[in-house]
Amino acid sequence: MIRNHRREIGIAYLLILPFVLTYGMLFLWPTIQMVFLSFTDAPLIGPGKWIGLENYVEMFDDRRFWTSVKNTSYFVALTVVPNTLIGLAIAMMVSRLKGWQQSLILAMFFLPYILPVSVVYRIWNWMFNVQFGIMQYPLSAIAGDTVNVFRTQWLFMPAVAFVTIWWTCGFNILLFLAGLRSISPDIYEAAALDNANRWTIFRRITWPLIWPVTALVLTIQLILQLKIFDQVYLFVQGGRPDPSMVLVQYIYSQAFQKNEGGYAAAIAVALFVIVIVFSVLQFQLLRSRGEK
Repeated sequence: MIRNHRREIGIAYLLILPFVLTYGMLFLWPTIQMVFLSFTDAPLIGPGKWIGLENYVEMFDDRRFWTSVKNTSYFVALTVVPNTLIGLAIAMMVSRLKGWQQSLILAMFFLPYILPVSVVYRIWNWMFNVQFGIMQYPLSAIAGDTVNVFRTQWLFMPAVAFVTIWWTCGFNILLFLAGLRSISPDIYEAAALDNANRWTIFRRITWPLIWPVTALVLTIQLILQLKIFDQVYLFVQGGRPDPSMVLVQYIYSQAFQKNEGGYAAAIAVALFVIVIVFSVLQFQLLRSRGEK
């Protein structure tokens, strides 16, 4: 028995060894290298000398760094909670449909999620075009004139957030729909026998039972939106990037445009810590709230 147990453990280790090696080579080792690079003045490619904490001191005194932190935080506030609530609302509506109708509506909402970001950029850049974009009709009715949304500073980030929600909401809908389907219909039938209205059913049954999925969606959205880059980088083309700079975009600028690999690595380490800390804290807080 002991020999068989040891053999099973050995087989288990052999099975997970390829994953551990792949994880170490593709994630763990590059992360260690990034942390080490952040303590040097190395360019993007090539060696550099050890300078200790100078990159981090410069980072905390860098106005553009704090601008990118503020813009990233603003984007997170515009997208994480709204995207989650919209996904939940649409999932609850779709769950009431049956057969081909449900499949069709679900496919329509999920289709944008499979589009590459370049296609999403082209679609919405055309729709907001000041000369022929169809979104200019409602904007003109409200503002009294055409509005260059992606060249207006105070509208830029909300517009990108709107496009991002349209693009990524389909994934949230699928997660919420799976959670809603896991709730037994018998619970709803018992509530109906007690003459509970829809709001009471949602507040007392659906919301508590769907909370673990909600916590997962919020955490995934937080991680994704903290790493925002593609949409901002594409929509800002031809404009001034500094006022709308986000953290990943600033890392890209320092590493690939200014060839300051060490300083870019320091900012990347800061972003890595922010993502880990906030994601873990949010998930633990949401999970503890759901257990009450």
